[in-house]
Amino acid sequence: MREGFVGLPTNRYADVRRDSGAFGSCLAMQPPFFGALARALWKRLAICKAWAMDMSSDSWGQARNELLKVVGKNNFTSWIEPLQLVSFADGIASFEAPTSFMREWVSRNFADQMLAEIKRAGAEVDRVEVRVRALRPAPATSLPTPRPKRPQRNGDSAELMGAPLDARFTFESFVVGKPNELAHAAARRVAEGGAVTFNPLFLYGGVGLGKTHLMHAIAHELNHRRPDLRVLYLSAEQFMYRFVQALRERQIMDFKELFRSVDVLMVDDVQFIAGKESTQEEFFHTFNALVDQQKQIVISADRAPGEIKDLEDRIKSRMQCGLVVDLHPTDYELRLGILQTKVDGFRAHYPGLALASGVLEFLAHRITTNVRVLEGALTRLFAFASLVGREITLDLAQECLVDILRASDRKVSIEEIQRKVAEHYNVRLADLIGPKRVRTIARPRQIAMYLAKQMTTRSLPEIGRRFGGRDHTTIMHGIRKVEELRGADHQMAEDIDLLRRLLEA
Repeated sequence: MREGFVGLPTNRYADVRRDSGAFGSCLAMQPPFFGALARALWKRLAICKAWAMDMSSDSWGQARNELLKVVGKNNFTSWIEPLQLVSFADGIASFEAPTSFMREWVSRNFADQMLAEIKRAGAEVDRVEVRVRALRPAPATSLPTPRPKRPQRNGDSAELMGAPLDARFTFESFVVGKPNELAHAAARRVAEGGAVTFNPLFLYGGVGLGKTHLMHAIAHELNHRRPDLRVLYLSAEQFMYRFVQALRERQIMDFKELFRSVDVLMVDDVQFIAGKESTQEEFFHTFNALVDQQKQIVISADRAPGEIKDLEDRIKSRMQCGLVVDLHPTDYELRLGILQTKVDGFRAHYPGLALASGVLEFLAHRITTNVRVLEGALTRLFAFASLVGREITLDLAQECLVDILRASDRKVSIEEIQRKVAEHYNVRLADLIGPKRVRTIARPRQIAMYLAKQMTTRSLPEIGRRFGGRDHTTIMHGIRKVEELRGADHQMAEDIDLLRRLLEA
């Protein structure tokens, strides 16, 4: 074999020049009598480079182990594991991601956690940089060969790339009460991962009533019980974003293949695709394809399918063909149970704090808007008491939560009145505000108009707009009719008093 620089074989000499960079190039120009010195320097440089790469790999390996604990197995498998470490240089930890969507998602949601864990592992890094992995260009003369299809499961595939799951949102941490017991039971049934009994499961309710909690709990339970299933949870906004991205990058067939290959599809806040015609079209076909394959679909929204404005009728009808479950507003007992569960969790963080009797009952009675506000108020109260070193009493609660208590003073909306009246008289909300004039619908409608006038500050024209665009004279006639009948019809009087108490509770 032909000898090159300092007695090394020619191919080895090429490796030295490539690995040693400019320093190797300079050595190549020296006379042969520098051979021993060159060999020693090259060896030292190679050792240093290998040591630096080993240190980088070790730091990232330690950081990966900690990230697995912090973000959870599902997020780690979907977002962290596919990343490839490029280098630690100039205070930058560089990684490569397989797709631009993954790069954007990791940079937005996990970069800070990655940086913190890498620093804890001992690496001197100031920021994390993620770029898309460069693809090798195919030879011009060869035709692209299709990739072999292999079954990919939940644990070994990073292609699903759903939204991160919150580790706090499990069935064990979900407080069950009368307003949400049916939704909880239905979610439990789906999470068993058995035969599909109702498809889709449609959960709806107002803000902070537990829809997202149940969605995350289903995904957590399925990942635990059935790791072989491909479970994809994402918001409707993410579905729309990925669909638009696939159109822009001309990868619509990959998009279709991905969403049609899952075993469980979970879409949160589906009302956000209303009015988006192209997204609704693709969602419709995805829905049909999964139902035909006996795959489970779970959907959530802030209202029933038939009440989502600008949602296509064919999508509404398909959503209504499964099990539609309403998460009702929390009652006093459920709010108190949620507070008691939250306090049990706080005991570990604030072991020395004393909680006076009656405080939880006070909060459960006064804060009725939604669970998030209730939990936030309790968190603030415990933090404030620990900082000032005082016992949590009613006086302290009123002092610390004055803004929340003021904002939570009961304000009844026309929509809430309509919903409560429709439930009481067992009529559809769409019929209550619609054009039907049969007695069984017209009388509850007039009662709802009467309560809207009595319990809100809205004007007659505004009330008319909320009742299907009716004229203010129609509203006035309905109110007068109820006032006339209330004195003679004791049943109506009792119904109105009951509805008023329910709305003021």
